[in-house]
Amino acid sequence: MQKIGRVTAMNNLVIDQNEVLRYLGCSRQWLDSSLGKLIAQCIDEAKTLIQPRMVYKFFNLDRAAGELLLRGTSVKLPGGGIADHMAEAEACIVMAVTLGLAVDRKISCYEKVDLTRAVILDACASAAVEQAADSLCAEIEAKLKLENKQLTTRFSPGYADFPLTIQRQLLALLNAERTIGLTVTSHNILLPRKSITAVAGVIGLRQSKGETICADCSQFGDCQFRKERKTNGR
Repeated sequence: MQKIGRVTAMNNLVIDQNEVLRYLGCSRQWLDSSLGKLIAQCIDEAKTLIQPRMVYKFFNLDRAAGELLLRGTSVKLPGGGIADHMAEAEACIVMAVTLGLAVDRKISCYEKVDLTRAVILDACASAAVEQAADSLCAEIEAKLKLENKQLTTRFSPGYADFPLTIQRQLLALLNAERTIGLTVTSHNILLPRKSITAVAGVIGLRQSKGETICADCSQFGDCQFRKERKTNGR
């Protein structure tokens, strides 16, 4: 598959209240009128702050001496988890999604004056960046289906034994700092904070898309909503 780059901006992103509740560790039956009103306000505010930007590229995959490599680069995708996830794929996409700095700054501001609103706005932004990544994958899949292909679920650094240290290489492959303003700290934290990097395999329509099991995730012990959701990838 030819290596192709795309940069996409997304408007009118929907923020699902149920997803916000999951990130808050709440269920709908706990939602009283005052909390519901505050969540609705934060969802509306988040929509005015987020500026979703995304970039992705296709790469063919090579396998040699037990290693998974992105053809035409020096990048290896380390770990048994990503190797198993890509077992049926001959190509993949490397993707990055960010909501921009404005929502990070507003959350930081609220942390000083209104911690409850800060926590809820943070949950809104987390739900939004996941939705943006899902929407990008759906957009790519719609094109792939014309070739009788589809994507596996996303697999991000930090899942299983796929290390966070790969972040810098993935961003370099995408030229993400220039294209969408996304960088990574010396501790492998993405900036802006509400951002995602991921890899997804390109497979045939009849093949299993796979799933990322929660127990494989590096956040398994701290996850607030794993009891309600059986997978941590999409």
